[in-house]
Formats: sequence, structure tokens, C-alpha cells
Amino acid sequence: MKKEMMQEAIELFEEVIIYGTEHFLKTVQAPLLDKYSPEQIQTLKLLAAYGSLSNSKLAELQGVHKSAITARIKKLEDKGFVQTARSTHDQRAKVVQLTEAGRQALADSNAAINDSIATLFDGEISEEELSQFVQTFRKLKDILKMKELDK
Repeated sequence: MKKEMMQEAIELFEEVIIYGTEHFLKTVQAPLLDKYSPEQIQTLKLLAAYGSLSNSKLAELQGVHKSAITARIKKLEDKGFVQTARSTHDQRAKVVQLTEAGRQALADSNAAINDSIATLFDGEISEEELSQFVQTFRKLKDILKMKELDK
């Protein structure tokens, strides 16, 4: 029974990602398109979560070729959202870091997404359900972070 329930949970999670992305693209992204793409927002989110990262690590985390990251970083640099610097661990290597403008762009994007989702779910999800959701996702996040640290 647990295996079937886990399979259903995975399938439901994937469907939520698909429908959530569709909702984002239709309702949230339109006003933000002039400023940044979803891929650029993902890059900013990764930098906010991990701190400074190399282009190759960003490419790995986003599942794209390093050349795609190079172009993305260039666009974000042109907007003043990121800056590159020499790595403190290896002076030959460069790392990408968020700027204050990048943090603000990410905050603006997060606010738009949060407002849209809050409006969508208003009256549809109880406070108890939301609390259970948060508790479950905190646990999943902790498990995933621990597995990543084990590597």
C-alpha cells in the first residue's frame, strides 16, 4: 500500500508542478516578461539559496548546457541583477553572485507569484490543510538537503 501511495504522491506533485507552471505563465509572468524570463528568475532563486555559484554549477542545477548559462548570466549582468567575481577558493575560477538589484527583482517576482497563488487558493484550502502542507514540505526539504550533503 505504501508504494502505491508514494507513486500517487509523486504523480500528484508532478501534476501540481505542470498546472502551477501553466498558471504562472498565464497569470503571473505576463507583467514580468518585460523584466526577466522564468529561467532568469530560477537563476536568481538558485543564487539566493546557494550564495555564489560557478557557471558550471548553475548549469548543472538547471539542467542546461554551460553556454545557456553564460548567455543567461550576461543578460542578468546587463540588468544589474548579478555580478561575477573571482572565487575565493580558486583565483582562476569565477563565481556569480546576486546584487541588491537582483535581490529586489527576486522579491518582486516572489511577491507577484505569492499574490497570484494566494488569490487562487483563497477559500479553497483551510488553515489546517495549509499547516499540514507546510509541515510536510519542510520535512521533504530537510530530507533533500541532508541527502545532498551526504554526496
